[in-house]
Amino acid sequence: MSNKVTGTARPMLEISGLEVRYGGIRALNDLSLNVPEGSIVTLIGANGAGKSTTLRTISGLVPAATGSIRFDGQEIAGWPAHKIVADGLAHVPEGRLVFPELNVRENLMMGAYLRRDRKEIAADLEWVGEFFPRLKERISQQAGTLSGGEQQMLAIGRALMGRPRCLMLDEPSLGIAPLLVETIFERLVDLNRSRGMTMLLVEQNASLALKVSQYAYVLETGHIHLEGPSAEIKNRPEIKAAYLGH
Repeated sequence: MSNKVTGTARPMLEISGLEVRYGGIRALNDLSLNVPEGSIVTLIGANGAGKSTTLRTISGLVPAATGSIRFDGQEIAGWPAHKIVADGLAHVPEGRLVFPELNVRENLMMGAYLRRDRKEIAADLEWVGEFFPRLKERISQQAGTLSGGEQQMLAIGRALMGRPRCLMLDEPSLGIAPLLVETIFERLVDLNRSRGMTMLLVEQNASLALKVSQYAYVLETGHIHLEGPSAEIKNRPEIKAAYLGH
C-alpha cells in the first residue's frame, strides 16, 4: 500500500515495514504510515488490531522485529524510551497512568524530569494550568482523587511539560464523561492549530477521531487495511458500517 503524506508538509514521523512479534504471534505486519509535521493523523481499528502496540513500539516500550521508525528524519528504532522522549516524542498511554499518590503539580513536574531550565519549566507549568483550567484549580489535589477526565487532562499536561514536538495519544476518550471528552478534544485541536503540535491519535471513537484529524489509517489485524484523508475515510460505506454505526 502506498504511504501518502497529506499536503506538502514534511514527515515528522515515518514508519516503514514495521513488524512486531509477541512470541510466535505477529502483532504488526509490514506496517507503514506517515505523520506530517503540524498535522493530526488518526489510527483507527477494532480492539486487538494493534493500535496500542504501534504506539508502544514507536515510543520504545516494545521492540520491533523489523522495520524503520524515523522521527524528524532520524532513525529511532531500538532507542531506549527515555531518549525518545528527550528527542521530543511524547506518548500519553491508554488508561492515563497518573501517579495517584502525588498531587497535580507533582505529576506535571514529572513530565519535565529531563529538563533543567527551571524558569521555563515554571512558565510551562503556568501555561498548562491555563490550557487546562481544571488542573490549575486542583493543583494541590491528589491525582488519584480526580475524575477520569481530569486525570486524562493531567496525563496530557504531563506530556506537554516535556515540550514535545509530536504527541501520541492512546484512547484519550476511554472511560470519560462525554462533556469532558468534548473539552479535551477541543483543547487538542486548539493545541494543533495554535502551536502546530503534530499528533498521532489512536481512538476507539472513530467518529470523533475522523472529525478532528486530517488523515486516517485503518488498522486490521496488524496491517494497514485502508488510508486516506479523514473526510473521505469517514464517508466510505465499509467504515460507516464497521466503525460509525451506520
